[in-house]
Amino acid sequence: MAQTDSPTHVAIFPSPGMGHLIPLVELAKRLVRQHNLSITFVMPSDGSPSKAQRSVLGSLPSTIDSVFLPPVNLSDLPEDVKIETAISLTVARSLPSLRYFFRSLDASDARVVALVVDLFGTNAFDVAREFNISPYIFFPAPAMALSLFFYLPKLDEMVSCEYGEMQEPVKIPGCLPIPGGELLDPTQDRKNDAYKWLLYHTKRYRLADGVMVNSFMDLERGALNALQEAEPGKPPVYPVGPLVNMGSSPSGVEGSECLKWLDDQPHGSVLFVSFGSGGTLSYDQITELALGLEMSEHRFLWVVRSPNDKVANATFFSVDSHKDPLDFLPKGFLDRTKGRGLVVPSWAPQAQVLSHGSAGGFLTHCGWNSTLESVVNGVPLIVWPLYAEQKMNAWMLTKDIKVALRPKASENGLIGREEIAKVVRGLMEGEEGKRVRNRMKDLKDAAARVVGEDGSSTKALSEVAHKWKNHKCTEDCN
Repeated sequence: MAQTDSPTHVAIFPSPGMGHLIPLVELAKRLVRQHNLSITFVMPSDGSPSKAQRSVLGSLPSTIDSVFLPPVNLSDLPEDVKIETAISLTVARSLPSLRYFFRSLDASDARVVALVVDLFGTNAFDVAREFNISPYIFFPAPAMALSLFFYLPKLDEMVSCEYGEMQEPVKIPGCLPIPGGELLDPTQDRKNDAYKWLLYHTKRYRLADGVMVNSFMDLERGALNALQEAEPGKPPVYPVGPLVNMGSSPSGVEGSECLKWLDDQPHGSVLFVSFGSGGTLSYDQITELALGLEMSEHRFLWVVRSPNDKVANATFFSVDSHKDPLDFLPKGFLDRTKGRGLVVPSWAPQAQVLSHGSAGGFLTHCGWNSTLESVVNGVPLIVWPLYAEQKMNAWMLTKDIKVALRPKASENGLIGREEIAKVVRGLMEGEEGKRVRNRMKDLKDAAARVVGEDGSSTKALSEVAHKWKNHKCTEDCN
């Protein structure tokens, strides 16, 4: 008979990539701190663990363990394979190792009672059921995207053309209707394996015992109300957000430089410009962004990366031979904006920047982690979506929640310098900027409430933890 006083043990099985690991780590820390759970991260991969993964997992308390499964082989995949396909196959091919992991724990006090996967991990449900482990999904994107996931199998049956070709906007349950071309990337080519994998996973969402979503009612009331409506065969949905990494003061030189510079700027005067850990722009777009920031005459802190294409007619350098992103900025730009702007290569301590009193706006790719960090700190947005579900996020943030402005691209796909300058001024000094700023302040207050002691997100997570503990008790008592 197992010891009933040992902590309830939960396994978290993230798909590869830091974007999903970060909120899952925040979830794990909250489960340990508030509910005395024992957590093990079980990490699938197609290669050696990244430095970032090891750093994040290595900094966690001793009650949160991590195991790296043997890497799977993806050499049979074509070079142009979409990320959703690669992630899904990494998970699927890691299942024998996951099964071995569960078997090794099965006779011990540390036997797992629940398995938490993220949005592309549903193949692991079958292994969980073999060991009487309760399968759960943690959805690291907005509730709007989760509502689409539950609706997608029906939409797929109703629509024969590409979603971007639809004359009418898509009516996702509980959400403002959205043009089909704004839906997440893998839906934009229904013949591609990435879409087939997405559809496969969405059909399996109903096999979960519950779905936790990184959002909260004041932020996405319509989508969450629709998700929580009783429906046969649909698992309960728990809004447990915002789960964000607020971080601590960085020790690196780059971080110190950023924060020292911000200390010298007026309150709410700086536009932070960053496209996340994976976001890059073309050389021409970097040029337009630089000149647009200069034309705006507003203060800015810009995290710049090397362009994602070769520079046309480059005489002195190419993207391949030059590592320093600052080399790709327009001639004289740094001198002309000195004092008013700070440009840092590749990285800045985003959590600390957004929480700084000088931060007055955030030009972002609107990845969901970055969006929630802005909400928690009350920083209004300029949205510039690049990939994944970011167009959906941008649509919701501008049209529905109304905490963001969005620059328009020209016919050639570039966002021009004049448009950038206009939108920056609109956010930092215009009437529309005041409205989105006030709305974001309201959401900041709401975000603090929901994760408080009696907040709705705290209660939702407690309900999940209580179910897991009851599952453990049932097993221990048999």
